[in-house]
Amino acid sequence: MADVFGKERSALHRLAAQSTSRPYYRPLSPRGAEVGIDGRTVVMAGCNDYLGLSADPRVTEAAARALRRYGVSCSGSRVLNGTLTLHEELEGRLAAFVGGEAALVTTTGFQANLALAALLDERDAVFADMSNHASLVDAVRLGGAAHHRYRHRDLGHLGRLLAAPDPDPGRGRLIVTDGMFSMEGDLCPLPGIVELARRHGARLVVDGAHDIGLLGAGGRGVTEHFGLTGEVDLVTGTLSKCFGSVGGMLIGPASVVEHLRHSARSVLFSAAMPPPSAAAALASLDIIESEPGRRRRVFGHARRLLAGLRSLGWDTGESTTPVVPVYVGDSRLCLRVWQELLDAGVFTNAVVAPAVARNRALIRVTPQAIHTDDHITRVLDAFARVRRGLGRLLPAPGGPGRTEAVVA
Repeated sequence: MADVFGKERSALHRLAAQSTSRPYYRPLSPRGAEVGIDGRTVVMAGCNDYLGLSADPRVTEAAARALRRYGVSCSGSRVLNGTLTLHEELEGRLAAFVGGEAALVTTTGFQANLALAALLDERDAVFADMSNHASLVDAVRLGGAAHHRYRHRDLGHLGRLLAAPDPDPGRGRLIVTDGMFSMEGDLCPLPGIVELARRHGARLVVDGAHDIGLLGAGGRGVTEHFGLTGEVDLVTGTLSKCFGSVGGMLIGPASVVEHLRHSARSVLFSAAMPPPSAAAALASLDIIESEPGRRRRVFGHARRLLAGLRSLGWDTGESTTPVVPVYVGDSRLCLRVWQELLDAGVFTNAVVAPAVARNRALIRVTPQAIHTDDHITRVLDAFARVRRGLGRLLPAPGGPGRTEAVVA
């Protein structure tokens, strides 16, 4: 009889076990522009807290006030006993901020995307970018819809899939894409996707996990950046990046949000977002709306990193945002680069399959608004040191790429 506990370990598990580096599940403290690890202090260049709000005194004090008033947990789902006025206030504020009729907040961003399964069944077809976040992939699986994956940011491929003959012309159609891709750092070609959705009668969902709070003149995300606010059917996102908290959001037509509120299993059967997290997100939203200089600072750091890394011979792909991928290729070599960077005083993210395609392993670098110019210099110096030491093992420099980040 087969043993469910005896299955072969995942590729990631095997890689981590075989490596002398230990890039995963490493305890770090405290959080900020610099962190402690193994008794030393290093530059944190691998955090999604782009605006540096998770430890902002205004945000932590808001969380502390909610903790004292409401306690640590709601101890129940939203539908039964877990709804607070804090949740409703946050939903109203987020809907107004992003530009939708209504919003629903969930306990995590992953759960927000899983809620999309409640819109799908086996009669539907989903057309999804191949680099979409795992939570979007799982939502399609959970919903049972046919899953058509188009090449990353390839409008021609998406158009051909949508135009292909369908034995069921009445099938519901949904296009799903990340707004700002979390590993590659590039943006979805939203204007073209909107046009294709209209032409082929498809609904459109955009996951703004990494762009809401960061992109656009007001920080409202990729839809604002492209001047397409209100042209996307449903926007999802997370509060664990620019908002420095934890939680998820779905924003769109009130009728759709209400359907998800009463039908999505990830909402109905999960404990509600903790009160301190909701209060922290509200405080962060105040700062996002009132301090656009934070976005300008993080994009300034990104421009400097992209130009500096490319001048050193590193391949940063097509990134135009504060997600800066440094492509290494081989997974084991990627872990070695990660360790060398840590030895040089910089903490980054080693990203291997299944988060990226095989042989496309990368070091993910993410500046924060709270970094100083000296922090960015230290990051570039570390990459220069690694390039000198491992140069013959590293892939040859790619093309010059783009050197300007998008304007927030």
